[in-house]
Amino acid sequence: MRVLVAITGASGIIYAQRLLDNIDTAQHELHVVISSYGQAVIAQETPGGLRPPKGAQTHSVKSMNAPFASGSNPVDAMVVIPCSMGTLGRIAHGFSEDVLLRTADVMLKEKRKLILVPRETPLNLVHVKNFELLLLAGAIILPANPSFYTHPASVEQVVDTVVARVLDHLGLPQNLAPRWGEEE
Repeated sequence: MRVLVAITGASGIIYAQRLLDNIDTAQHELHVVISSYGQAVIAQETPGGLRPPKGAQTHSVKSMNAPFASGSNPVDAMVVIPCSMGTLGRIAHGFSEDVLLRTADVMLKEKRKLILVPRETPLNLVHVKNFELLLLAGAIILPANPSFYTHPASVEQVVDTVVARVLDHLGLPQNLAPRWGEEE
């Protein structure tokens, strides 16, 4: 599977890092794009910086030369994690001024899997209307709402409850969090 992980300027870089940590680049082609403000949030939240796995290909957000920026060569799935409400709104309204937004547009028009992981609260009506537009267009909105029935003991385990759901929606295996009703 060809997967693009896009990181925006919303807080929650740990979600992106844990997702990157759990995609096997020996089995899947992994691409990473980071928005301009995403870089600033990475610097703020992860003093050691983002650690893409060996084999992941990184692309400049300003480069429209990435192969997946065209509908003739889309990735199989794109995850925007964390997804800022500004990015979500620009995707909902078809803005495509950089490779991240253009690829999200390609994913919608080509009926490919686009998973958006917003980490914003509270929501206003504009956010909800943008959610509606994206759901109608075929996107998956998977808010970073962790679960607690597994009694997570660390921040990483809390984050993993969300990342496990992202991996499920990608159709990739996960051993991060037990499923409801499973033995631990």
